[in-house]
Amino acid sequence: MALLFCMGIYFWPAKEIATLFHIGTYSWNGKEYALQFLGGYIIEQSLSVDNLFLFLLIFSSFKIPASFQRRILNYGIIGAVILRLIFIVVGVAAVRRFHWILYIFGVLLIYSGIKMFVKEEKTPDFNADHFIFRLLGKVIPVSATLTDEKFFVRKNRLLYATPLLAILILIECSDILFAIDSIPAIFSITTNAFIVYTSNIFAILGLRSLYFVLERLHNAFRYVKYGVALILVFTGVKLAVLYFKIEISLGLSIAIIFATLVLSILVSVLLPQREL
Repeated sequence: MALLFCMGIYFWPAKEIATLFHIGTYSWNGKEYALQFLGGYIIEQSLSVDNLFLFLLIFSSFKIPASFQRRILNYGIIGAVILRLIFIVVGVAAVRRFHWILYIFGVLLIYSGIKMFVKEEKTPDFNADHFIFRLLGKVIPVSATLTDEKFFVRKNRLLYATPLLAILILIECSDILFAIDSIPAIFSITTNAFIVYTSNIFAILGLRSLYFVLERLHNAFRYVKYGVALILVFTGVKLAVLYFKIEISLGLSIAIIFATLVLSILVSVLLPQREL
């Protein structure tokens, strides 16, 4: 039901619908569920920023025209909606059956955050010999050039995949990798499958508009990655300390996550030419 609902509002303004959903959750289910939705939404939005920077690198490296990028993002988001449902259902079932998995998630999130914070950022090696092209070429021939916005083209009665399909697969693969961090991070807020999924999907549906904002302003937000890294570490700590029966309140968690994201944006704006 949640999948059909989210797909139904796919072309609606995502932030406005998310706001209405949050208000509805507060009215029907109370403050606790509304805060859980808000916390999950903020976490997914903040972690998605780093994902979108990778999308920018992929598109620019393969010189994908802006007019084609929107179609790839549209299909990529639809794929993410379906894949996240699978991830979340499996993840929630695993957590409910084996509660200790939360502690493992916590350690992995702390590791991911520290690695993001200290690791020197390098431009990924995207080229025509990328493994996605080689893998796709084993299944179907891949044409050497783009053909409008088509994912497939027929030449001499033989069906070819275009490079645009390979880019779409690469985008989906990168989203799966980011889901490995973002979904466990939301588990630090709640393990309610409906709240986890809806907060996750509402954030994803807003990625299209956020992407085109970052496309123009990404140089001004280059310190946001440090905020994202700190959020990962915090959510990891929040899960890990459950082992010692220490629980960080939901309200405090949301405040820390939101403040960290806002502070990283302010640092990016106020110190554009300085190194941290």
